[in-house]
Amino acid sequence: MGTITGANGNELHYEDTGGAGRPVVLVHGWPLNGQAWKNQVGPLTQAGHRVITYDRRGFGQSEPQHPYTYDALAGDLAAVIEALNLRDAVLVGFSMGGGEVARYLAQHGSERVASAIFAAAVTPYLLHTSSNPEGPLKKTEAAAMAAQLTANREKFFDGFTTDFFSAGEALCVSEAQRQEAIRMCLQANKLAALECMASFGATDFRDDLDRVTIPTLVIHGDADGVVPFEGSGQRTHQAVPDSELVVVPGAPHGLNVSHAEEFNAALLGFLSR
Repeated sequence: MGTITGANGNELHYEDTGGAGRPVVLVHGWPLNGQAWKNQVGPLTQAGHRVITYDRRGFGQSEPQHPYTYDALAGDLAAVIEALNLRDAVLVGFSMGGGEVARYLAQHGSERVASAIFAAAVTPYLLHTSSNPEGPLKKTEAAAMAAQLTANREKFFDGFTTDFFSAGEALCVSEAQRQEAIRMCLQANKLAALECMASFGATDFRDDLDRVTIPTLVIHGDADGVVPFEGSGQRTHQAVPDSELVVVPGAPHGLNVSHAEEFNAALLGFLSR
């Protein structure tokens, strides 16, 4: 583990299993950090991959730094890839992290990247607008989330993690796993959490996805109540030509924890090709 200087001079905490295998860069979701990938690091490493996780600016052990736009966040991803001199890499973006993968490929190209995985990703465009009627996030809902997070973040994260790991009314993880997620949420800088919420809710990635030409996997739970499959994963799959789609039955948003076995099988199956 160590630190890398990000796109705006910010320090990013990262962890790298090392080794000579194909590098897999795991980009975490909001408002978690790189530790959210612990169920994937071991299996990927055992399969011979070099696994890199890092904390987004303002989350986990990475220092906060304006701005929190996707251009800046994709710049941080580029900084990680370049500092570690990664080539033939696989980028895995979960939820908010899917936006970073899309924006990185659009702005920085795929010279260093072999393939991409969008996992429960916010792409192609969450916000419901007249030009994006399939967007699942209404402006009133986005405003309410920001107000709730501002008013009482402990209460907000308690409710959010329940939704994150639930399929309908059923919590799909243990209470210990949910509490672990809450602890990660509380490590996030408050302003970073708010501004990143605004970024993932209102950023349009449709043009970015049009520029994705490398082999791509889309994986999503069909019971995702946070980033619904129909408005996100399904549309991402349709937007990226020849992409593969894996839909995990009964899986909530946090399927890399709740359905880790199925999630890891999809990742490893795609990476083995």
